[in-house]
Amino acid sequence: MSAIISRIAGRGIPLRGNDIDTDRIIPARFLRCVTFDGLGAHAFEDDRQQLARAGKQHPFDEPRFSDGIVLVVNGNFGCGSSREHAPQALAKWGKGIKAIVGVSFSEIFSGNCTAMGLPCLRISQADADAIQTAIEADPAVEVVVDLNDLSVAIGSQRWSAQLADAARKQFLTGQWDALGELVDGLPQVKATAARLPYLNAFAS
Repeated sequence: MSAIISRIAGRGIPLRGNDIDTDRIIPARFLRCVTFDGLGAHAFEDDRQQLARAGKQHPFDEPRFSDGIVLVVNGNFGCGSSREHAPQALAKWGKGIKAIVGVSFSEIFSGNCTAMGLPCLRISQADADAIQTAIEADPAVEVVVDLNDLSVAIGSQRWSAQLADAARKQFLTGQWDALGELVDGLPQVKATAARLPYLNAFAS
């Protein structure tokens, strides 16, 4: 069974803007990798370069957010193609994104995140703006994401969040890694297969 994920606490990263798609999260030219190792260094590569040329910094390049593990976004985050490289790049950037809080997510992106133990909690636009503003004002502040009571908190401030019941159950029971569950249960799979007459008929 995978690790139970019920509470994530750490510094945050505010990433403003709607409709940030997977090609912006990890550009297509980096999809040729055999493994996901090293993808984190290229998260938002094109956005970061574009801002740098304009004399600005992307949040992923700002030293004050370098220890962030809770990414706070806006609407329709992760839209576009279904590449699982996008959440993998986020999980492998810096200290690793451990939770994403935002107004809304692409369903496929959110599903890919769940499959690798990365919760995506939904909040209102007003709350997203308030949380992003709080992090920008004090990057060292601790952001607490609680899957038990579905909340996001900074100090005494607390905001309600939403997460699909099925995904929440997977995180709280440690059953979010479907492939890991299958591998762990391989002996039971083999035992069940051995009892099936239509499989045993071909054994000889």
